[in-house]
Amino acid sequence: MSEQSTGAPSRALPVVAVVGRPNVGKSTLVNRFLGRRAAVVQDVPGVTRDRIAYEALWNGKSFTVVDTGGWEPKATGMAASIARQAEYAMKTADVIVLVVDSSVGATETDLAAARVLRRSDRPVILVANKVDDERGESNAAELWKLGLGEPYSVSALHGRGAGDLLDLVLDAMPEAPREAEPVGGPRRVALVGRPNVGKSSLLNRLAKDERSVVDSVAGTTVDPVDSIVTLGGEEWRFVDTAGLRRKVSTASGTEYYASLRTEAAIEAAEVAVVLLAADEVISEQDQRVITQVIEAGRALVLAYNKWDALDEDRHHQLEREIDRDMSRIAWASRVNISAKTGRGVDRLAQHLRAALASWETRVPTAELNTFIRTLVQGTPPPARGGKAPKIKYVTQADVRPPRFVVFSTGFLEAGYRRFLERKLREQFGFAGTPIDISVKVRETKAKDRFTS
Repeated sequence: MSEQSTGAPSRALPVVAVVGRPNVGKSTLVNRFLGRRAAVVQDVPGVTRDRIAYEALWNGKSFTVVDTGGWEPKATGMAASIARQAEYAMKTADVIVLVVDSSVGATETDLAAARVLRRSDRPVILVANKVDDERGESNAAELWKLGLGEPYSVSALHGRGAGDLLDLVLDAMPEAPREAEPVGGPRRVALVGRPNVGKSSLLNRLAKDERSVVDSVAGTTVDPVDSIVTLGGEEWRFVDTAGLRRKVSTASGTEYYASLRTEAAIEAAEVAVVLLAADEVISEQDQRVITQVIEAGRALVLAYNKWDALDEDRHHQLEREIDRDMSRIAWASRVNISAKTGRGVDRLAQHLRAALASWETRVPTAELNTFIRTLVQGTPPPARGGKAPKIKYVTQADVRPPRFVVFSTGFLEAGYRRFLERKLREQFGFAGTPIDISVKVRETKAKDRFTS
């Protein structure tokens, strides 16, 4: 059986975070977990700067494994930086795997990480990596001093002990993944965008005009700020985040951790408002923020700020830019506002509600398959290698965001998967939410359910 996917792994799976300082072999271990070379591996510190999620399968159980950037021992405020990453891992993972280079031994960075992880209510598995033979076992034994229990010896490079480690990881997993946030309370909105597009101005407008801020937690200039505001007669929790100035892979120091916290704010939210400056050209940075939201599987509202400042020429130019640069997210909800004057701000509530409703929509299986059957009969999948695949069955596996699984007798071309997505949107809506379509290929001689 093979599988295709158009999106990130489902959030319904348990999450295993692989953490540690730079160049201890985290990405190599992730590749062992996956059984393939997916994570980038290079013998220099800091290759993995972003957190990247992959779907893994072991002994019939699926889970998400997260490859994290190394804890930088030379970053400003080393202990604080280590604590932020370790604490984030504790909040989002079901199992934490701390990787230590046994050939070097426990460094000050490892000790600092262990101090934080010892306070975790998540299971922590200590991995002594680079134990290539029995002689290396004595070095691994020294890692008991980290206070995280027995160090488990592996060689991620050569695969030694990898299978037994995976068994240990599965044993540590809870029956069901943890909820990222408690159910109930105000809907969570991440307010994101590049610097100077008016995010803080918009949040201040919402808070000041409604006079209903009931809690406000301010951090440094790079920390998110949470505020509960009343909008459209409903309370919402808005998170104002630091502007994303550059790619996480090229950011450093404080900016690197600011980028991680911005990404964390998106993942902790249910819907993201991406604020764009209507009087400026849509940039690569804008596109990158939008991609972050989509890859996190969050509902999406595009808010074009400073709309009242546009002249007629800029209006026409912006519409052309949207047609050209935003065609891939034509489904995104769009609202034109002015944070300065308050114009259009009240309309945000209806766009947020609509996007969240789409995000949580579930199509009944019978209705879904009746629609797909008719669609496939009119436009069957194109042949590949002289043989046309047949779609047997479709089910909606999840919501938040909607995730569909197509059971087929063969590979479906990317163009046909885009066709399916477009038709699903035309039939069932899904305005304001990404949807994920994965294809499970199952060769069978049984009569196809959709053949007439």
